[in-house]
Amino acid sequence: MIRSFLIGIVAGQRGITPLAAIATATRHGDIPADLPFQNLLLNPVIAAGTAAFAAAEMAGDKMKSAPDRIVPIGLAVRSVTAAYAGAALAPRDQRVLGAAIAVAAVLASSYAGWRLRCAAMTRYGQTATGFVEDALVLGSGLAIASRR
Repeated sequence: MIRSFLIGIVAGQRGITPLAAIATATRHGDIPADLPFQNLLLNPVIAAGTAAFAAAEMAGDKMKSAPDRIVPIGLAVRSVTAAYAGAALAPRDQRVLGAAIAVAAVLASSYAGWRLRCAAMTRYGQTATGFVEDALVLGSGLAIASRR
């Protein structure tokens, strides 16, 4: 269940990255394609689409007009993607619990990450802190979803 918790933390920082990480892990055979719609992630076009959406979210984060991660719609999207990823990473008989753990983690980490990012932005700016956060989130998401 630690992987479900950790992917929830990732989703708290970038909402689409967990789907891209699950797509990558599914295509590499690191996690079974047992969940509804997970077989779609085996399709290279769909998998590339998740990566493209994750990249677009990361690019959008650097814009001055980017909304805070704690706005209600942002929290809703993060909760949905975290629940799906948390369930995919949980043992088969504990998928509901894995989803719940991921959602709890996403809600807490969204607020914590927002506060940390705001503090860092005052010193280093939006773009630099965003790139550092992107690197941490992407690397962590892929590592969490991968068995290797």
